Amino acid sequence: MSSHASNRARVIPLRPVPAAREPLWRDVVGDVLRRERLAQERTLKDVAEAAQISVPYLSEVERGRKEASSEVLAAAARSLGLGLADVLSLAQGELARRSTTSRVSPVRASMGEVRLAA
Repeated sequence: MSSHASNRARVIPLRPVPAAREPLWRDVVGDVLRRERLAQERTLKDVAEAAQISVPYLSEVERGRKEASSEVLAAAARSLGLGLADVLSLAQGELARRSTTSRVSPVRASMGEVRLAA
């Protein structure tokens, strides 16, 4: 008695499937800065010079590789014609959007504001 079911191999994962992670703040802020820069059709060099930061550092911030200080974020925002509050508000909206599409608990939409502690 041969059966196709008995000839099938079972796949056993070597590692457990990782759970979805919440987006990191630096990734979200970097995405906002890059999106705003590209919307203005400006180069990394142009924005970095206006913000008085290095091109490689701005690139790292945009890619979420560096956790920029509030001074650097404010300078980058100003160079894009935005205030720091504008960048943080855009990032908060993006963070809320991403959180609702991941498997983690969604951010409550009623929060409506960003508060930073110094």
